[in-house]
Amino acid sequence: MKLLGRFLGLVLVLLGLYVLGQNIYFTTNVSPYWWRGLAADSSVLCLTSGIISLFFFPKELKSLGWIAMGLGVLLVFVSSRAVLQPTSLWQFCLSTASFVGGYQLITKGKINL
Repeated sequence: MKLLGRFLGLVLVLLGLYVLGQNIYFTTNVSPYWWRGLAADSSVLCLTSGIISLFFFPKELKSLGWIAMGLGVLLVFVSSRAVLQPTSLWQFCLSTASFVGGYQLITKGKINL
């Protein structure tokens, strides 16, 4: 039963990511400045390495993951390659509730209301 709850939690987290991610577009336009393409590539690498380090590194090295995530977010805005479309309040609430409920199901196996 606990395995079913964790699977449902994973489905809810992915649903929240899908609902919120529908309004985020990453463009690959050719830039006249050489550093914009570099910043876009670096942002993807920093975000990916930050997520991997947060999940797989020991506790002593988790701060490196947060630094890489912050640098990746900063580089996304520097490269101006992420287009954020307006999100309705309904979509935001649905994705947040899905994230929180899914996380609770993954970690505890039940939702505390």
